[in-house]
Amino acid sequence: MSGIVVVYELDRPAADARPHPRRVHAAPTAPGRTDAAGPRTLCGKDTFAMETAGPAPSDAAPASWYPAEHASLVCPDCDDVMET
Repeated sequence: MSGIVVVYELDRPAADARPHPRRVHAAPTAPGRTDAAGPRTLCGKDTFAMETAGPAPSDAAPASWYPAEHASLVCPDCDDVMET
């Protein structure tokens, strides 16, 4: 895997509210891109309706591939893959 992108699975808010992350996932980068997620997260979910947070820091420890403010929302399956 050449890199990962952090993506947010969003809540579906009321029409006048801004969506909030429901779950934070990791996805391989799209072929030839460093800023776009491939079609599936590391846990197998479709990334089409997910919002890209940006590339994970390349020098980050495996436990910190996600933004610290969303640590409680990290997908445990994606996190397991990132730890290996």
